[in-house]
Amino acid sequence: MTATLTGYTDVDRLFRDLWAGRATRPAARREADAFSPAADVYRDGDDLVARFDLPGVDPKTDVSVEVQGRRLVVSGERKDARTTGPDAQRVRETRYGSFRRVVTLPRAASGEDVVARYHAGVLTVTVGGVLAGPTTHKVTVETDDEPAAAEPTATAADEAPEAPQA
Repeated sequence: MTATLTGYTDVDRLFRDLWAGRATRPAARREADAFSPAADVYRDGDDLVARFDLPGVDPKTDVSVEVQGRRLVVSGERKDARTTGPDAQRVRETRYGSFRRVVTLPRAASGEDVVARYHAGVLTVTVGGVLAGPTTHKVTVETDDEPAAAEPTATAADEAPEAPQA
């Protein structure tokens, strides 16, 4: 992991942000504060699994999962439901706002291949079979000396005598 050192330590930044409102910060700093959920993407057999940390988000109303060709798009919004007075100051480390995460798939997938589950603040999206390689098919090579289709042969069941009827 690479860390960029600045003129402020984390404690200095915490106090500076406490007394300065979000609106007074430069636009570049506001962009850095935008909410983007942590994501893990990994392979499970032939399936691609993407996990997104979304605590405090209502998955029914605030999250959208879409497949657009070769892209898995997870978007939504984490809302701050707490209300405070106009003079209230608070330290806030939790990020709120809209988010959009895009995972590029190795090949196009259909909506039927995607399963999304939300449990304990984690959204798990499984795209089935998208990492499966091509299947191998054995092809028989025919020559001019061999007939194209072989004649069916008799089996032991075909040669068995019939049982007498009562």
